[in-house]
Amino acid sequence: MSAARFESKILSRDACAAAIALGKLPRPLVFTNGVFDILHRGHATYLDQAAQLGATLVVAINTDDSVRRLGKGDDRPLNRQEDRAALLAALGCVSAVTWFHEDTPVEIIGELRPDLIVKGGDYDMETLPETALVKTWGGRALAIPFEFERSTTSLVKRIRG
Repeated sequence: MSAARFESKILSRDACAAAIALGKLPRPLVFTNGVFDILHRGHATYLDQAAQLGATLVVAINTDDSVRRLGKGDDRPLNRQEDRAALLAALGCVSAVTWFHEDTPVEIIGELRPDLIVKGGDYDMETLPETALVKTWGGRALAIPFEFERSTTSLVKRIRG
């Protein structure tokens, strides 16, 4: 049996940078990042809105080790990075999925040089180092307001009762 078609959208960091450099991922390139531990409606809506802002949406997920350093809980992530990447890649609005091991996405943003970086919620984009970086090559940064009040942390709390 052949691999699921979406598996081809999961790229190593180097392969993602190469695909961008070779024009295989057309511009404008939109970049977002996060844990995406338990995919929910809020994630799907946010990612689709982000994708509509450009020709390509690249999602960089935190590696399992970097999630543990975020302080979300000793048992997080609940889903391994390979599984989180697969679910994101299966979404039609997502062009490519990669990962980063650092505590912030600054380094991978510098490598991929997106035209637009997006975050969900009420981030003050002007205070983020990612924003300052993307502006050095003429890029932009945008926060997309949450349309559905959902979070993996609140889902985990409900499950645990």
